[in-house]
Amino acid sequence: MKIKLLSVALGIVLSATVLSANAQKRYTEGLLTIKTSGGGYEIEVKEYFRPDSTAALFSAGPANLKLLADANYKFFAVVASVPAANIKKAAIYTPAEIDQVLSSFPTLTFATSTETKQISGFNCKKVVATDTKTKKTYDIWITNDIALPSSVIDKYYAAIGGAPIKYISFQTGPDGVLTAADYVITGVSDQKAPAGTFGIAPDFDKISKAELDAMSRGKQ
Repeated sequence: MKIKLLSVALGIVLSATVLSANAQKRYTEGLLTIKTSGGGYEIEVKEYFRPDSTAALFSAGPANLKLLADANYKFFAVVASVPAANIKKAAIYTPAEIDQVLSSFPTLTFATSTETKQISGFNCKKVVATDTKTKKTYDIWITNDIALPSSVIDKYYAAIGGAPIKYISFQTGPDGVLTAADYVITGVSDQKAPAGTFGIAPDFDKISKAELDAMSRGKQ
């Protein structure tokens, strides 16, 4: 009887250990580190997140940028500073401008493959995303090791079935042309954002999206 009870106890312990090892880590607030490139620069993005909003910080050449967004796609701002030129600007998009950007993004369908690999320490599987309009396909690598709030995941990946780790991010440039860039999440933590991260400092000049686009094209 004692041997049987011991076997049962060991089985419970081993099962609990396996469940713990395979348990999904759920994040509600924290920090993502992401690698990408743009404008000839290799860029590391630090994206702080919470359930209702995100703040992505990065540098490109002499400029420091912060992208602020809410989870409901009702607010978006580009906060830019160039210390060498004493420039501090915050472009706040109108609801109509946000809708216009969102409407430019592709509608994707997803087909999960059997291909798997580790990326940045995450167990990932490949999902082939297909643009329903152009029929162009993209290989997206997702994981179920972690769960992230919807505020972090791009809207067009909402139904992909996991957290994208190596993926394509779509952006609309100042000329209105849709572009695609490679993104790789290199880490995630529970680190909370410093005070003021999700806001705009009062010494930044508020400008429109049109003014930001003109500056980006070098016309202002």
